Amino acid sequence: MKSLKALAKRLVAESPSNGAADILPGSQNAHVENLNAIQVEGGLHLHYGPAVSAEDTSLYELLQPIDDASHTRDRKRSPPDSACAKGTRLNVVKNVTTWTISNISDADEPHILWMHGYVGSGKSAISQEVCRKSQSEGRPLASFFFFRGAGERSQIWRFAPTLANQMAAGVPGMAPFVRSAVTANPSLKNFLKSDSRSSVAMQMQCLVYGPFKAAVERGPMATRRGRPFLIVIDGLDECENKEEVQELIESMLAFFEENPFIPLRVFITSRVEQHIRSHLDVPGVRLEDLADHCSDDDIDTFLNVLFEDARRREPVIRAYVREHGEWPTRSEKRRLVKHIDGSFIFASAVYKFIMGSNDGGNKYQAATPMDRLPLALNMNPGLDGLYAQTLARSEHLPNFIDVISTIALLFAPLPTSGIAELLGINTYEVVNVLVNLQAIIQVPGTDDIPVTLCHTSLRDFLTTESRSGRFFAHPSYHAHLHLRCFECELKFRRKRPGSAIDNVELPAATAYALDYYYHHGYSGHRFFQISEWNRVIQLRREALQLSPYTPASIVIDALADSLRSRYMRTNSLVDLEEAIALLREALRLTPFTHAKYRDLLPDIAHSLRTRYWHLGNVADLEEAIVLYNQAFNLSRSGHAPRLLDGLSRLLLDRYQLTGTTTDLAEAVALAREAFDTPYSRDRSYSTLVLSTALLYRFRCKGTTADLEKSISLLRESVAPVPLYDIDRHISLDELGNALRERYQHTKNLADLEEAIALLREAVEDRPPPHPDRQYGLSLLGNAILDRHRCTKNMADLEEASSILREALRLHPSLYPERSNTLNGLGNALLDQYRCSGIMSYLEEAISFFREALGLRPSAHPDHSLFLHGLGDALLEHYRRSGAITDLEEAIASYRKSITLYPPHRRERSTGRASLSTSLQLLYEQTRTLSNLQEAITLRKELLNSHYPEGHQDRVECLGDLAILLQMRFDVTGREEDLAHIARLKDEATRLSPSISPT
Repeated sequence: MKSLKALAKRLVAESPSNGAADILPGSQNAHVENLNAIQVEGGLHLHYGPAVSAEDTSLYELLQPIDDASHTRDRKRSPPDSACAKGTRLNVVKNVTTWTISNISDADEPHILWMHGYVGSGKSAISQEVCRKSQSEGRPLASFFFFRGAGERSQIWRFAPTLANQMAAGVPGMAPFVRSAVTANPSLKNFLKSDSRSSVAMQMQCLVYGPFKAAVERGPMATRRGRPFLIVIDGLDECENKEEVQELIESMLAFFEENPFIPLRVFITSRVEQHIRSHLDVPGVRLEDLADHCSDDDIDTFLNVLFEDARRREPVIRAYVREHGEWPTRSEKRRLVKHIDGSFIFASAVYKFIMGSNDGGNKYQAATPMDRLPLALNMNPGLDGLYAQTLARSEHLPNFIDVISTIALLFAPLPTSGIAELLGINTYEVVNVLVNLQAIIQVPGTDDIPVTLCHTSLRDFLTTESRSGRFFAHPSYHAHLHLRCFECELKFRRKRPGSAIDNVELPAATAYALDYYYHHGYSGHRFFQISEWNRVIQLRREALQLSPYTPASIVIDALADSLRSRYMRTNSLVDLEEAIALLREALRLTPFTHAKYRDLLPDIAHSLRTRYWHLGNVADLEEAIVLYNQAFNLSRSGHAPRLLDGLSRLLLDRYQLTGTTTDLAEAVALAREAFDTPYSRDRSYSTLVLSTALLYRFRCKGTTADLEKSISLLRESVAPVPLYDIDRHISLDELGNALRERYQHTKNLADLEEAIALLREAVEDRPPPHPDRQYGLSLLGNAILDRHRCTKNMADLEEASSILREALRLHPSLYPERSNTLNGLGNALLDQYRCSGIMSYLEEAISFFREALGLRPSAHPDHSLFLHGLGDALLEHYRRSGAITDLEEAIASYRKSITLYPPHRRERSTGRASLSTSLQLLYEQTRTLSNLQEAITLRKELLNSHYPEGHQDRVECLGDLAILLQMRFDVTGREEDLAHIARLKDEATRLSPSISPT
């Protein structure tokens, strides 16, 4: 840690002569004069000068809107570059504009119009035209054009402030109310950022709805209620935050329901996606299906405009027309219109393909537009065919797959020079790949304008393997981009060692690297090779030395995170130990009052929990719980779902260890509170935690509703998880486990088959040496063993034994969770002994059951299972050896297991049956009548309380009781035993005529 302490000392920065600043993350009594310190991603930026109050700050500076999200943006730099060609979409635009200006008191005209349509149907062009027309006619409006892969325009966090900024400028009297709302909010810094705990609904209410309503009621707009203000939201499906989109719609509907005469209209366009449709296809929203407005006439007009322009600009076309006459001919144009089939994006791309560059260097590029027109007419209809044929024109070029994968996976667009810098190649090499792809990718004429997609459906195509085939941008490429982001950042830092990074001076690739390295790391996490993790850690260590203006705790935390990630791949305890030590040092360097201090506590707790699962050290688990409670105490504005979920998981771990039901109750309560948090950004994780807690409670109390709710929640958790998500195996494990639990409860084999399929997938997601692989193997092995016991398939028994042995080999010797694997393997060996008679199987099974019992305290809910298993194995051993000590120990194990089983557990009945059988055998050995009496009592209890009429085991139990009563009659001569035997035989015959107890 000497280097860390030296780094901390270097963090004291001396100010210029006009002021002094003592800046040390762990310092006390720091003195700052005339210094503004702004924490942004990538570093701490220091600016000297007088402090600026909120009152003196412009509204624009307070709101920090996105500049290129509205209809006034430069569409070449900020797609979509969509506009209606002259003479097209006239009717649909007229319908929308007529609605926008209709009288607000007309009850038949809802405040919201949702226009939905398929990919390429021209939604963005219509939105742009509606905005243009409204603006040209002097009607006030605000707009936001979402676009996937365009950085903040693909997220919702700055949507409300961006609208508020436009509306404050367009609605008389609204600006003061917006300013008042912003300055009055004590959490202004976080209020407008993605790490904010405020909801989208709150942002809209505080920044848009409230100020607008106040301006309408008190300002000049009050006299213009018949002229509504218009908000245009284009491409709502392009927003990545689906849950927040639903929240936005719900809050919008609620606002209009409460304010039916507010002069405000909202025009929304999107594809038909379930999370949008389920909230907008409701009363109070006007629906327009763009498919009803896409005609061949519009496409024909659109193409006429384009080809007329081409004839004016292209001398080759003019020369062809002079010699051959009209081009395209009417016949060719009709075929082209029919081929395009109403898709404007396809029409635009086909036109660009026809008018492409005159590069005859490969077979995919004909020489002139006239040569390319027949190729376009024979092109596979639909966008996928167009995309594949266009991409094929450049796939033979160097760096093709790198450039295409980068463009597909970037979280914000970069210019050609930025793409080149990020990839470590020359700009001309990027341009060389893209120049033949301009039908589908917008390539600017200069190096400083971002490269963008003509339509986001290209990104969908490139990131869907079944559609793109050899052009697929595999998510593993995120790992490469994550590494390249670090390379770019450090390359810049090496040129300016000891200096602060100023975002204004950053090259495009470096600025991108600082903003999005984490996103690529998370998205490519599971695909990192060990060599890549080694390189990341090496770069992070170097960053620690080159980043004096970044608080030490932030850089140390990042290094610790990488070490912990490498541990997850290598299972190297050295990495985990260093990560914990680094996190402790980061905590020491962070002031107690700093928000980062609170964030580090659960980070340390998470690492300690990981070490607990690795080593089984209970002290790690207890300290993790203490740290979470400390983080709770430091939370000022309520408990975040992540804190609630984290503590719930730790309490469930302790419950598994000790069986303390108060831990279980608190874990369920915390998980439910996290799950019930409105519009939580951690909803999927909260769903997983609550479902797990309910499953544990079902095992404890036997409430079927808990099991059914757990399965329902787990299905919800698994469904939206992307195939390549790094935590997918956790959801698969839990759902498979819950379905296996239901199988044991209902004996529905379909549940067990589905459980096995899910658990296999979860194991495949954790190849060696993943540190959690043994947990998945244990679950899978036990499920396959269950299937063997149902179907008697010997292949299942062999596979279950093999899988459980691998799991046992991977489990640390003192690890508590090892006990479940030992128990499963003991049961598998017991079954193998019963099938083969090989004594070594039985001896090994007894050894494993004993070891499992030693790893769990008697209060643990699994202790009774292990006792039952040991009793079964000892009973078999007695039958083979005749040693009465084996039988006596088996009886003791059964007695204890029965007292520990919760009343609802089916094992309680099987334990009673096994104990009754053992007591019968002991009676046969000793002729002690009390043993026979107890065996009879147990069988009667089973018939009265556990095996009602219709139960599959009732007939067998009737026969067993008849045998016991006959044995007692033979000794005592009690006539009532004979009468009872007769009744038992009659019932057995009635229930199963083919089976007669003897």
